[in-house]
Amino acid sequence: MTRSTSSNAKSGHHKLHADTRLSLKGRDPEANFGIVNTPVYHASTVTFPTVAALHDAEKHRFDRVYYGRYGTPTTFAFEEAVADLEGAAHCVAVPSGMAAIAVSLAATLHAGEHVLVTDSAYFPTIKYCEGFLKKFGVETSYFPPMASANEIRALMRPNTKIVFTEAPGSITFEVQDIAMIAEIAHAGGAKVVMDNTWSGGYHFKPFEHGVDISLQAATKYIVGHSDAMLGAISVNDRNLYEHLKITQVGLGYSTAPDDCYLGLRGLRTLAMRLSRHEQTGLKLAHWLAARPEVETVLHPAMESCPGHANWKRDFTGSSGLFGIVLKDGPSDADLARLLDGMELFSMGYSWGGFESLIIPSDPRTMRTTVTWPYKQPVLRIHAGLEDSDDLIRDLDAGLQRLHA
Repeated sequence: MTRSTSSNAKSGHHKLHADTRLSLKGRDPEANFGIVNTPVYHASTVTFPTVAALHDAEKHRFDRVYYGRYGTPTTFAFEEAVADLEGAAHCVAVPSGMAAIAVSLAATLHAGEHVLVTDSAYFPTIKYCEGFLKKFGVETSYFPPMASANEIRALMRPNTKIVFTEAPGSITFEVQDIAMIAEIAHAGGAKVVMDNTWSGGYHFKPFEHGVDISLQAATKYIVGHSDAMLGAISVNDRNLYEHLKITQVGLGYSTAPDDCYLGLRGLRTLAMRLSRHEQTGLKLAHWLAARPEVETVLHPAMESCPGHANWKRDFTGSSGLFGIVLKDGPSDADLARLLDGMELFSMGYSWGGFESLIIPSDPRTMRTTVTWPYKQPVLRIHAGLEDSDDLIRDLDAGLQRLHA
């Protein structure tokens, strides 16, 4: 069985708006007995009627059902939909966002090479570089999130093969100039890998700005319901795609078809959910900016956020994730009073679901290139799908507890 040529690939569908394509991509009722959604195919062994068919399937293992670890029709449907969302030709599904990071770097780096990473990257990315990659002879150095072209150019080495970006940073929210970084990286013979999770792949089109590999923790906005672990890696280059696929299969990163199904289900409502997350997030951010307890709001759509001009130029919107810094260096006891009594905001290490979240994080312990400019930690907020006025009342009550 080959990857299906779905009904959304029919003539004219490439001209449809993105929101319409989100409802079409990754499903083919004609191939599935008229069933609207691609079913969940559970498979390890795939059988073939002849030796010739077996060998042919192995030869074309990237493009058809061959063995469960390479994917099932459910996997292929999810990959097709995400590739279209990000403007790519190919996608590799993996079991988590961290797996997307690991596969992307393991597939493109060799012993003796160098990777340059933004200092605002997701902290497990940094731990992976300093642990796994270092053990296998790959050196990592870091660039300030708002580094100039000259600063980045000076950090490039002859053996730099990857420049890793994340815009905005998922804790401190600086928005890098991706096109500028890509131009410098390519001039130095390096590829650009971007963590595009914050935008859900919807508000930023990485391949229009020079990115070579775009990855997402699909666990977050794509799944959207906090009930599946899933990652995605998107590329345009066929050779790079096959290299990523070989690495994914070789590492044993099989992606559960049930999780791919939940990712597909989430994609159908991504545009509407992101719109609500964006509206609520902006309303909370502006309300918090006016509070006397707040030192600054780190929201890419607000001028107070480093890289706001890059966001305004390159992004079509925002999501529900942003940060605030409180004034006067609240103690641990102060933060506990604020956070422990929240009724609607839960504390948990993820985001992108329907529920609102809030966690404290201290960038001072993570930075290596520039000092975090505040003496206080960041409170990272994810605006969920609850009523914004109810969320504001919950935040107001929490800030009042700071004065108790």
